[in-house]
Amino acid sequence: MPKNLVIVESPAKAKTIEKFLGKDYKVESSFGHIADLPSKELGVDVEGDFEPKYKVSSDKKDVVKKLKALAKKAEMVWLASDEDREGEAIAWHLAEALGLDKEKTKRIVFHEITKTAINKAIDNPRSIDYNLVDAQQARRVLDRIVGYELSPVLWRKVKGGLSAGRVQSVSVRLIVEREREIQDFKPLATYRVDAEFTTEDGSTFKAKLPKNFNSKEDALKFLNANLNASYQVSDLQKKPAKKSPAAPFTTSTLQQEASRKLGFSVSRTMSNAQRLYEAGLITYMRTDSVNLSEEAKKGAEKEIISAYGSQYSKPQNYKGKSKGAQEAHEAIRPTDFANHTVNAERDQARLYDLIWKRAIASQMSDAQLERTNLKIRVNASNNKIEEQFTSNGEIITFDGFLKVYLEGTDDEDVEQEGILPDLKIGESLYNKYITATERFTRPPARYTEAALVKQLEELGIGRPSTYAPTISTIQNRNYIEKGTNEGEVRKYQQLVFESQDIREKQLTEKVGSNKGKLVPTDVGFIVTDFLVNHFESILDYNFTAKVEESFDDIAEGKEDWKEMMKDFYKGFHPQVEDVQENAERESGERILGTDPKSGRQVSVRLGKFGPMVQVGTMDDEEKPKFASLSPDQQLNSITFEEAMDLFKLPKALGHYKDDEVEVNNGRFGPYVRFGKKFVSLPKGVDPLSVELDEAILYIKEKEKADAPIYMFQGLEVTKGKGRFGPFIKWNNMFINVNKKYDWDNLSEEDIVTLIEDKIQKEKDKLIHVWEDEGIRVEKARWGRHNVIKGKQKVELAKTVDVADMTLEEAKAILEKNAPKKKTRKTTKKKATAKKK
Repeated sequence: MPKNLVIVESPAKAKTIEKFLGKDYKVESSFGHIADLPSKELGVDVEGDFEPKYKVSSDKKDVVKKLKALAKKAEMVWLASDEDREGEAIAWHLAEALGLDKEKTKRIVFHEITKTAINKAIDNPRSIDYNLVDAQQARRVLDRIVGYELSPVLWRKVKGGLSAGRVQSVSVRLIVEREREIQDFKPLATYRVDAEFTTEDGSTFKAKLPKNFNSKEDALKFLNANLNASYQVSDLQKKPAKKSPAAPFTTSTLQQEASRKLGFSVSRTMSNAQRLYEAGLITYMRTDSVNLSEEAKKGAEKEIISAYGSQYSKPQNYKGKSKGAQEAHEAIRPTDFANHTVNAERDQARLYDLIWKRAIASQMSDAQLERTNLKIRVNASNNKIEEQFTSNGEIITFDGFLKVYLEGTDDEDVEQEGILPDLKIGESLYNKYITATERFTRPPARYTEAALVKQLEELGIGRPSTYAPTISTIQNRNYIEKGTNEGEVRKYQQLVFESQDIREKQLTEKVGSNKGKLVPTDVGFIVTDFLVNHFESILDYNFTAKVEESFDDIAEGKEDWKEMMKDFYKGFHPQVEDVQENAERESGERILGTDPKSGRQVSVRLGKFGPMVQVGTMDDEEKPKFASLSPDQQLNSITFEEAMDLFKLPKALGHYKDDEVEVNNGRFGPYVRFGKKFVSLPKGVDPLSVELDEAILYIKEKEKADAPIYMFQGLEVTKGKGRFGPFIKWNNMFINVNKKYDWDNLSEEDIVTLIEDKIQKEKDKLIHVWEDEGIRVEKARWGRHNVIKGKQKVELAKTVDVADMTLEEAKAILEKNAPKKKTRKTTKKKATAKKK
């Protein structure tokens, strides 16, 4: 046994570090946190001093047992979890759970996994920083209290299965408020004037009028005034300018830029950055610092001079805007600037390229520009035109950092400046055309994931480590979804002045697209309204930001975390009890009108199975009628007519091949039912407009698509497209068809290869199979394994060794995890007991 035991959080990190340390060191992984608050109780002493009751997770008991045994044999234990509050808490839990001797325990931190950094950390150990631990405990305990006490209120007052959280609920509120701004927005039309001019030597350039006209009449009046007019350069100014590079990446700026340039979600960015960090290719990826170490700046300078020349090098320091920046003490950068690219998975390689370019550009020279501002006078025959056209252009005289990288922007209205021809004051110009185009003011933009991260950071809500899980949580909880609507067509007018003639054109544009943007669901609206009405302080942006400042103060030893908890809880808990007892139930109900046939009230609200329309009330003699909203309808925007149309479904269309055909709305959209088969309608097709002939066409297309394309071993092979892309189906086995195959023209050889590869893959997955018992153990994702019997599947922790698993052990696992049968009676008893 080596003298030294080094404990890190992940196996990948352990593998990289082990390469740098000698035979005297053994590196093991804790597989993340080994202890946390219990899942089935609050786990915090709210009656006393708010002491948390941490428990070692059941799936980590074997890990703890193994680490304990190794720690006893080692002369020194090195706790090497990440350099942030969460990493400090992991180190503390390890020290507690393993019963480590303080004299034989050292804490080491590093922000990159390189030989130099690891050896430097070993040479400069420290003890566990309990201020950082307390800051992490404060966050965990406060968030547990808020979630644990607010969620049951939502179950009783809104809908079962909901949850609330300090940061997640504020994030949803931002998205809900933005959506309401969009819904309330009234677009205003103005006319924007653009023109194109030609110089005496034939060069062309574009210009615009710096003001818009408020009406079509005013725009026409201006165009008419240009009849027989001449044009002349009235003013020309050339000024030197410069562009400076952006600071190297922090967590949030990396998330934003990866979204803009690579199309990555926040979680995709972070998972790939984590792998790059663990492989020793970049520095720690959870940071709100823009600093680069002196060593890093020297490395960048050397590479810039080598690759581009000394004129491109300009070492620079950057200062961050984030208050209480506390994660790693350096920005995200490559560990070796000489590596322009890395040999890694495609996503990791693309993200590394972005990080390298941003970091190297931050140490490069400014770009030198020459900006030209031009004014063009209109010499009208009636001398009534005061407005002058303007044009701005720029040329790059020295590219500097632009040779490598230019930061992206979220602003859709930014116009790129072009290059203007060589002009002089007094020069005459020829007008090719002038257009006056009707443009509408735009509503506020919906948030993308990256834009939400930016807003949270600006408001001081959350920290780098919280953004990705927060955004994933609010989507998984169905408070927010990514929009799929392409928008709707809107007409607008354009007046064109050309060759001394004015004509009118009718044009169209798509507006209101929410594709890929964060849109609140009905549940998101209702939960936000309820929480804002009853717990305004918890959802207050300033309160949430102030809490983060308190965590920073705790991390610096300026505030006691338990006193902070007491101050918070003494106001929060009574408020929860009051709302639990006295608040009315919230369903987001809207009364839309009266059913003309029955005279009964028509309303929409959130029901047990989702948003629905209700005709009638519970007080009526006749039972109410219900209809579910379609996936693209919302409680706060559905009209009376749209609601009543839902009761026309299902709509019987007739018969085809002796089977009844009907059209209806389902959970995943409108469909045609033909006997026992279901055929989804194409996107945008209104189910109420579908007649029998059209439905039969969809059925025939489906039959054609489902027809066998081949026979393999006496069984049919069919093809289709599903949620995860194109596939073929054989023997109840779905086989994905990747891009290397021509999906529309699969050959016999392709089909046989796909099936045989899948069969072999399934065989390779099997670790054990006990056919008589119908039990098998097979490989799962992320290095885990599943124990399977029939429809029951139990996923085992990474740490469980299945190589020598016996049938009895497999049976015991299945029995322990067998779903419990709940009766109506016992469920009621549990609910009553919980209430008490």
